[in-house]
Amino acid sequence: MGPSIMDRRELGRRGEWVAMALLLLKGYRPRHRNWRGAGGELDLVVEKRREIVFVEVKARTTDLFGGAVAAVDAHKRRILTRTSSAYLSRHGLWDRPCRFDIVTVERRRSFPFWSVRHYRDAFRPDLGRRL
Repeated sequence: MGPSIMDRRELGRRGEWVAMALLLLKGYRPRHRNWRGAGGELDLVVEKRREIVFVEVKARTTDLFGGAVAAVDAHKRRILTRTSSAYLSRHGLWDRPCRFDIVTVERRRSFPFWSVRHYRDAFRPDLGRRL
């Protein structure tokens, strides 16, 4: 499937694999991928040195309309906050430090085919407890 006919779902799937590869190279350990709960989904949940990291992956083929980072707006942050709270409760992890990162993956038509950026600690929501 060429980049011009790659559908959004496939782009998202590939973007998550590219993001996970980057995080593994940085020493993160995967916990979950596409975890669903509390009305939302967590793209990636990883950890490093006991810190739980919720990673929102945004894959795009263009940076029009603000690019991938702009897609994590206030509404999306509320969904991520609610879903991550459910994750922490379900897995008994409220005692662990945690944060929210964004990984943007932009597909290009020529080499290098992927442009990947990791935004560490991209936002800090109120989870009802101190993080």
